Amino acid sequence: MARKPGSMYRYVRGQLSTRKEYMGGIPASRLTQFVLGNRTASFPVTLSLIAVEQCQVRHNALESARISANRFMEKNAGSANYRLRIRVYPHVVLRENKQATGAGADRVSQGMRASFGKIVSIAARVKPNQTIIEIETTAPFVKTAKESLRKAGMKIPSPCRVTSTEN
Repeated sequence: MARKPGSMYRYVRGQLSTRKEYMGGIPASRLTQFVLGNRTASFPVTLSLIAVEQCQVRHNALESARISANRFMEKNAGSANYRLRIRVYPHVVLRENKQATGAGADRVSQGMRASFGKIVSIAARVKPNQTIIEIETTAPFVKTAKESLRKAGMKIPSPCRVTSTEN
């Protein structure tokens, strides 16, 4: 896994690389479920977690946001009263030029020679005002859904806001 903190990968820098068929050693996404709750019912209210700034959201941050939002909704609304959707997919490959530290590191490390980097993680590129997570629910559980999206927004590296629309 990456030795550098996740905050280093927050900002969008450089060209993105997504062609996984040409690369080896890409870690599997931690994010496995994209739709949770009641998949069949139709709900009148839709609430969205929207990114304010452009950023890259790593797959483990998305999974963490999904878990916290789903757990809060399941505990307070019941699994039959909402549908939670993750609206972004982590497909951007993140690379890191690993540097050796400690005694004798100058003999081991290559510095900036051939510094394209090894694959360490994957992330989703998010544009400003793009929906990251969406919850559909009924009127009595709107407050619960807002709170769960607020909690999920804490896990996302960009500042987020919650909006609601009625169908």
